[in-house]
Amino acid sequence: MNAGRPAPLAGVRVLDLSRVLAGPWAGQLLADYGADVIKVERPGSGDDTRGWGPPWWGDPSERMSAYYLSCNRGKRSVALDIASHEGADVVRTLAREADVLVENYKVGQLAKYGLDYASLSALNPRLVYCSITGYGQDGPYAQAAGYDFAIQATGGLMSITGEKEGTPGSEPQKVGVAVADLFTGLYASTAILAALRQAERTGRGCHIDAALLDVQVAMLANQASNHLVGGVTPQRMGNAHANIVPYQVLATADGHIVLAVGNDGQFQRLCSLVGHDEIARDARFASNSARIAHREELIAIIASWMRERTTQAWCDLLEPNAVPCAPILNLPQVFAHPQVLHRGMQAQLSDAAERRMPTVPNPMRLDGVRAMARTPPPALDEHGAAIRAGQGWKPR
Repeated sequence: MNAGRPAPLAGVRVLDLSRVLAGPWAGQLLADYGADVIKVERPGSGDDTRGWGPPWWGDPSERMSAYYLSCNRGKRSVALDIASHEGADVVRTLAREADVLVENYKVGQLAKYGLDYASLSALNPRLVYCSITGYGQDGPYAQAAGYDFAIQATGGLMSITGEKEGTPGSEPQKVGVAVADLFTGLYASTAILAALRQAERTGRGCHIDAALLDVQVAMLANQASNHLVGGVTPQRMGNAHANIVPYQVLATADGHIVLAVGNDGQFQRLCSLVGHDEIARDARFASNSARIAHREELIAIIASWMRERTTQAWCDLLEPNAVPCAPILNLPQVFAHPQVLHRGMQAQLSDAAERRMPTVPNPMRLDGVRAMARTPPPALDEHGAAIRAGQGWKPR
């Protein structure tokens, strides 16, 4: 953040009792915006993701997995056995002065140690307490373990992801990153910020119930609306779009391209650029609703066009003429892309030994300044001695 002004969440204290991805992602976002985040981990092993390698960063004696590094920058680590009186007491001491607590234990588990919302809000009425679970705090599945893969399946995402039914070798697919976890972390962080604003006004915090399944259902977006409004059951369509045509991957002379024609004007320009204005005037294709009705006929025509040029040649023709398209890049190509380089979407953090650690920064800029915590993810119990000695929180 800008050294000339306080970070937006400077002085906000976050106690992070979560592990794996959804909770740590929310905690990292809060750290990026300037919050003081203390991560409570299991003695000996710490967050599960510390062992989710290779690849690894660091020396063999203190290595960290790339997965762990992706979601824990800007935090301080203390190792506590919360099942012990001593460990639970340290958490309670920290919670008395905390603004936010994030946890993703099974429903009711923290109540055994006196660390549930009811117990801690009695000590600190303004505490914003965010519980992240697979299925929520109530209901017939409340006690079930929630994993992103299972949530993508149960929440409907896999039923609409993958090649069309009947395509050889096709099956439902998960998304390539844990989107239910990541979206839950995002939803949780926005709810936390709203609850902090409420606590400022009223002096009372609240209990946030964040469920991966709820988030997965919510993020079905237009597909859920298509079902609820139209009574349809959305199906897998590969890279095609349920509501827009042409909007999919197409083969070119040397690879593939994404063609994302979002309105009739763009479609008319596409047809004109390839010398086939008559297709844009054809009643079967003149409007998006007509193109949806005649999807197969139109895609066969456009597919024949696309095979006549290379991917780059199509991009060079279409992009300057406002016909949305894109090549499909692998990750080395992504991080070498001139716009990604210009925007600074790969950054470096330095640890105490001045070793450089690569990271993908927070994508948000505030007044032109990237919002990102500048300290690397902590080693297990790196700050434990000071925290256990009562020197937990930084001054407000």
